[in-house]
Order: sequence, then C-alpha cells, then structure tokens
Amino acid sequence: MSARALKIRKIGNSTGLILPKELLGELHIKEGDTVFVTKSAAGIQLTPYDPAFEVAMTAFERTRRKYRNAFKELAK
Repeated sequence: MSARALKIRKIGNSTGLILPKELLGELHIKEGDTVFVTKSAAGIQLTPYDPAFEVAMTAFERTRRKYRNAFKELAK
C-alpha cells in the first residue's frame, strides 16, 4: 500500500480519523467494528484482529496438539 495522507478531525467532543472507503475494504472493516492499534518494529499497525486473542489461540493450538486424545474423550 502506498503512503496516504489522512486528516485528524473534530467529531463532536472527540477527535477522529476518517478512513476512506477503499481502506475500509482493504482492512475488511465497517462502521461499528473495533480496530486495534499496536506498536511493532515496523511502526504503528492498525488491524481488525485482537493481538491478545491471537496469542491465546497460539497457546491453545500447542495445548490442543499435546492433549489431543483427552479432548477427543471430552467431546464424546
């Protein structure tokens, strides 16, 4: 994605950033969705995915593989 200038605007008693329709489509988000802003070595990232949830799912995947047979028994 190429660089794009966006203006910070006053919205009611708050300050906000208006995202162009094309960017909403690229991020797969719509009005009312929650986005997460994270700092990384690459800079600031805006994503619709919760980084904490991703960490939890990665931990679950490790556990799921380790206790595969126990989960099968519990599912019966």
